[in-house]
Amino acid sequence: DVLATITGRARSLLTAERVALNFLGPLSGTATATAALVGAIEGTKARIACTRKTLPGLRLLQKYAVRCGGGFNHRFGRDDAAMVKDNHIAVAGSIGKAVERARSRVPGLIKIEVECDRMEQVHEAVAAKADIIMLDNMPLDVMREAVKFVDGRIPLEASGGVRFETVRPIAETGVDYISTSKTIQGAPAVDICLDDA
Repeated sequence: DVLATITGRARSLLTAERVALNFLGPLSGTATATAALVGAIEGTKARIACTRKTLPGLRLLQKYAVRCGGGFNHRFGRDDAAMVKDNHIAVAGSIGKAVERARSRVPGLIKIEVECDRMEQVHEAVAAKADIIMLDNMPLDVMREAVKFVDGRIPLEASGGVRFETVRPIAETGVDYISTSKTIQGAPAVDICLDDA
């Protein structure tokens, strides 16, 4: 397929060619990989979200490519939302204490997400009034149990082990978001070249 037709001086075109292709190929790969995952979960309520695992200096472009593929951008940085992870929970002593500490230190409009890998942690996160709960590397049956327990009160995000073969069953558990680094880190570059007409 012809993506674009460009004209100009030969020296200028050949000078810009490799730089343009070095951006276009990987970013098109990201959009294509995202579109495949989005298509695989069509008909469910889940949305595909990318992670912060981007190349230094290229985050905005890579996240834009995810949106071009029909995906949703998760956090752009650590200041977009507070993520309470296992290490934070260990330091604070409990999910409740970690959420309380986070809430006392972030502006009121910043959401607090809690990463859970067990059902009892989901119970704690709901009790702590987390804004979002991430179901991290949970088996499908435990995800379904979490979706049933939360019952729409808090958005649920599934993460970990997301591949093209697993994304549909994950979406069918009823989660709201599926986050994966595969849209960016695992996406093969599209083979694009500059040819003369």
